Amino acid sequence: MKWPALGLALLLASFLLAGCAVNPATGRTNFVMMSEQQELDLGRRYNQEIARQNPRYADEKLQAYVQQVGQRVSTHSHRSNIPYQFTVVDSPDINAFALPGGYIYIHRGLLAYLNSEAELAAVLGHEVGHVTARHSVQQQSQSTAWNVLGQAVAIGTGVGAAGDLTNALGSAFVRGYGRDMELEADGLGAQYLARSGYDPQAMIEVVKVLKNQEDFARDQARRKGQDAPPSGYHGLFDTHPDNDTRLKQVVGPAGALAGGNQVVNREVFLKHLEGLPFGDSAETGVRRGQGFYHTELNFTFQFPEGWGLVNRPDAVITHSADQQAFIAMTLDGKQPGLTPTDYLRQKAGRQRLAMEEPLQQAGLPGATAVLPGNPARRVAVIYKDAKAYLFVGAIRNRASLESQDDHFLSVIRSFRPLKKEEMALAQPLRLHMIQVKSGQTIASLARDSKLPGTQTDLENRIRLLNNLYPIGEPKPGDWLKVVR
Repeated sequence: MKWPALGLALLLASFLLAGCAVNPATGRTNFVMMSEQQELDLGRRYNQEIARQNPRYADEKLQAYVQQVGQRVSTHSHRSNIPYQFTVVDSPDINAFALPGGYIYIHRGLLAYLNSEAELAAVLGHEVGHVTARHSVQQQSQSTAWNVLGQAVAIGTGVGAAGDLTNALGSAFVRGYGRDMELEADGLGAQYLARSGYDPQAMIEVVKVLKNQEDFARDQARRKGQDAPPSGYHGLFDTHPDNDTRLKQVVGPAGALAGGNQVVNREVFLKHLEGLPFGDSAETGVRRGQGFYHTELNFTFQFPEGWGLVNRPDAVITHSADQQAFIAMTLDGKQPGLTPTDYLRQKAGRQRLAMEEPLQQAGLPGATAVLPGNPARRVAVIYKDAKAYLFVGAIRNRASLESQDDHFLSVIRSFRPLKKEEMALAQPLRLHMIQVKSGQTIASLARDSKLPGTQTDLENRIRLLNNLYPIGEPKPGDWLKVVR
């Protein structure tokens, strides 16, 4: 039966009123459909999954330092009762994020580009701001509300498409935090910085660091005749942070809360970064040119010239420059008594493999085949030690497998154990701190590094690491991060 229009209106009104709550950080009324205990339970469940996808960086001294700084900031937040947990992720990505309930992650890739303890506190304070303002809870509640209201509209009107339309509107409304929530988190983070004794202007310094990353990526794309990549973490500002009026408006008032001694702790922070892997780590495997080297698992493989590589905890993916062809390698347990060919057949299930072929390379048994379909896929497995290395190659947009199959096979057939002389290639580049001497410049430091890459690229890297991009120069006596 159809619901009367008045009954539907009353249902929707009561539903919306039931979800209103006062935000503990802002004092404003927000629409939420979750108690604090439900939020904490949700955060714990999310955290278990996130921890599996984001490996913890294996340096407990650095982990303890980040926890200490984060705890100092969160103690002065609007929700200091929550047991916050701060974790450094072993990833070169420039990112940080917060889960409901106070689980906050920062990638070591972002740590490398920060320049003081105050800036670290600013990043963590920003993420604490998302937690205290319950931004993720608001998002989830809004998304749930759109879904439920869409179903109610469909029932009340008899028009099934209404639910789909409302779903689409809801998805568009809640995607990403958006500029207002990010600015709110910056303002809250700046308050927490000031209350903790840090300089709240560090929030603006962090946004400068991140803006430099965007400018560098845009400049690189322009030189290559490519489109600018999408903005990364905190990619919100169309102008330079110095000139962003709204950012100044939310960070500025925090300055009034700050006491006389505003902590920056640049040298203390830099000492904690000494030896930090830059780029890939030995634990996750290291890319060198067109090769990938993993010392712990003792293997290497090569990928085609011009192809890129994405190193994820669950897979290593190489792809063509246009990202239309890709081959992923994942790790599985070898099943005793199962030949490599039988292994592939078992993975294929009811699908029949074509072009089956045994592999024998560097003493490692394996097999390869084609899995027919649309698209067809090149598959292979190589046994090494007690593990099975599974390869799957495919092409997007239903293009012919033959157009890239030689490239897929070259990756598969290059897989082998490391040679003794290659062990050094599996070690990461690392950050080191130097004190600038009279006469030293960014150009001379880049030349002295003896690292591969153009002079321009090496100079840009040093400037980005030290918040000097695009043309800044250090002064004698300054401490700089360099890569060796």
